[in-house]
Amino acid sequence: MIPKDPVILLSYVNTQLRDYYDSLEALCTCRGLKKQELVEKLRTIDYEYDENTNQFI
Repeated sequence: MIPKDPVILLSYVNTQLRDYYDSLEALCTCRGLKKQELVEKLRTIDYEYDENTNQFI
């Protein structure tokens, strides 16, 4: 289960991307997440996924 709070979710997702996954697509596929929902949730706190750094910034 992933965190519901957007700020905690940001930390969780960026840690997962840094430590285990080489892309957002890989994370979503492995964890059974809907990419668009994740992106929209983090957009509510003004974070966007950056493919070059593989993190939300």
